[in-house]
Amino acid sequence: MTLKLCGFSASNYYNKIKLQLMEKCVPFEEELVWTGNAHAKLMDRSPLGKVPFLDTSSGPISESTACAEYIEAAYAQNHLLPADPYAAAKVRELVIYMELHLELVARELYPQAFFGGQVSDGTKERAHKLLTKGVAGFAKLAKFSPFVAGPQFTLADCAAIVHLPLVSSACKIIYGEDLLASLPARDYLKAMSERPAVRKVNEDRKASTEIMLAARAAKKPA
Repeated sequence: MTLKLCGFSASNYYNKIKLQLMEKCVPFEEELVWTGNAHAKLMDRSPLGKVPFLDTSSGPISESTACAEYIEAAYAQNHLLPADPYAAAKVRELVIYMELHLELVARELYPQAFFGGQVSDGTKERAHKLLTKGVAGFAKLAKFSPFVAGPQFTLADCAAIVHLPLVSSACKIIYGEDLLASLPARDYLKAMSERPAVRKVNEDRKASTEIMLAARAAKKPA
């Protein structure tokens, strides 16, 4: 059975796994699965109705962290986690910082930043405080030399490439400032965009986002 990645390409967490698979040259298929429904196509394989999830020969795996760990353990080629336990832990640490202290916080701003909704002033103030703290912590760990964790492309880059642009954009739209501006994130992301796998993921993300936004617009009352 060919490994199957399920979800949609507008999702940054889906794209984290998609980029990992492409950088590792792992054969896989994509199955389009939208969230926001209780269809068995989704819920039977991802109990909380989230994407991405994997269909493997042994059964489904949900949650992007579990998916990434499975892929690294199951496919030996082009490892994206260092063999040294400490170095591998530092890569995982960076991923956690980006997802828990940056992306998850910035996500509270997405309804207003990207989808035409509104976010309360209290939420904005809280997110700004947490993001400022999160960026300061992340800055102490990130290397950008030239990759996030150091000289080698790792899982930390798969996360950074898909998460940092959203954090940066949301901050600029909501606060009028890029809270990542003190880091070399812009130059890093520009350099990463030249990688063939990243270029493909970005192209698919743009196409999927257009479909998603059009579907949302069609559901709005006239």
